Amino acid sequence: MPFVHIELVEGRSKEQLTEMMKEVTEAIHKNTGAPKEHIHVIINELKKGTYAVNGDWK
Repeated sequence: MPFVHIELVEGRSKEQLTEMMKEVTEAIHKNTGAPKEHIHVIINELKKGTYAVNGDWK
């Protein structure tokens, strides 16, 4: 049972997130043979200003 965790900075629409989850599910299914109903896609949205790259706030 594959679990896919995706972390993104907030700001995408529900439609964009839904399409991404469908495409990720399809890619996992295609490459592992796992049944789609067993693939879990978990999206964590980070608030802007709560992470840094190379020590610089984003």
